[in-house]
Order: sequence, then structure tokens, then C-alpha cells
Amino acid sequence: MAAADNEERSERLEAHYIPMLDYAEAWELQKAYVKQIDREERQETLLLLQHPPTYTIGSDRNPEHLLLNESELKERGISLYEIDRGGDITYHGPGQLVGYPLLYLDAVGLDLHAYLRSLEQAIIDWLGVYGIEAGRKPEYTGVWVGDEKIAAIGVKFNKARNRRGFVTSHGFALNIKEGIAFEGFNGIVPCGIGEYGVTSFNDLTGRDLSVEEAAAELLPFFAKQFKFDVPELVQQRAESSD
Repeated sequence: MAAADNEERSERLEAHYIPMLDYAEAWELQKAYVKQIDREERQETLLLLQHPPTYTIGSDRNPEHLLLNESELKERGISLYEIDRGGDITYHGPGQLVGYPLLYLDAVGLDLHAYLRSLEQAIIDWLGVYGIEAGRKPEYTGVWVGDEKIAAIGVKFNKARNRRGFVTSHGFALNIKEGIAFEGFNGIVPCGIGEYGVTSFNDLTGRDLSVEEAAAELLPFFAKQFKFDVPELVQQRAESSD
């Protein structure tokens, strides 16, 4: 059974859009939600948001893929975090739609790779509405348009303590704003992949789609992939993780 076909999942999903949230706050919020979902105290949730300029380094620790020193990071106003998701280094910043699916996946018949492919497929299907021929590269996770990456994916499967499966955290980062590739990605080797480039929705289409509009448009495609009813997208401010 693929992750997106988990028959025990509720059809209800909460979806929240947060216009801007510091990375550390978002990380703590995810940890709190993971525990609450594990204890069945919260509905499965999709957080859609933007971060201030931030580099995150996943479990594939390759310090040489960060091309800036401490003073250069400070000068550019970019924060740096070593975190608990899979993958290498990536950039988050204004103009990028970041999605954190916090979903319960039952252990029976679970295919973790299928979960990643479902995240990719939701983005691929949405881009297809605009005539963008997006797809995958077999050796890399993420969504690609030709030889340029438009969405990075890095997740963590948190072993549930009160149930027999996992609760997901972290997720995807989808580039929307024109020129975002030059604002933050030029200070790193994105995901450790030096031979390919980075692109964005607005660069590809010539449109001026906002991140909030992209969030609202992507939500039904996400819900379809994971067999949820399409929820209302609720805008909220940052909240405490207590």
C-alpha cells in the first residue's frame, strides 16, 4: 500500500497559510504538531508558509556545499540551521512556498518512497495546469523542469509512540518568485547538485503569481494525492508551540 493510499487516514485535513515565519519557530511548531497528531489530539495538518532568508542543512552533512562564511551570511541576513530532515543543504526565503505536511502514515504496507513521489506528483500536476512540463530526475528527489529544479523535497518520518506508524514532518520548497535562484541559491551548492540549475514559477511563465495564490492553487492537488477532502486554507499568524 502506498503512503498516499493509506486506508486508515481520516478524510479531514487542516491547512494553514502563514505569510512569514522564522525557521526556528516553524521547526518547533512541527515538533509540537507531530506529538499532537501521534496522540490523536490534532487533525493531520498541512502548513504552507514563507521563511525569511535561511539555509538548512539536512542529514547529508557536506559543509563544502555552503559557499559563504559566517560574516558573509550575516552581511546577507541569512540564517543557518542544521536540522533533522534528510538531504543536503537548501535555501528558503521570501517568494518561495514552503509546505510542511504533518501526516500520520500507518506502518502496514507503508512505502516511504511512494510518499515522496506523491509530494512530487502534486506539484507536477499543478504546474501542468500552466503548461509547464515538470518531472523527475531518477537519481534525485524533487521536481524538475528540464535541467533546473523548481521544487526541493526533504522529509523526516517520525516514529509514532502511541500508534504503529509514522508522522511526517518537513516537506517541500517550491520556488515562485522571479529571480529567487539568484537571491539565495548562489551561496550554496543546492542539495549538493552542482551540475544543474534552479528556476521558479514566475521565471518560467512570466506571471506575477503571489506565494499565497500559489498555496491556494496547490492545495487541491495535494489533497487529491493524499485522498483528503479539499480543506479551507486558513490564514494565520505564528503561534506558540506549547
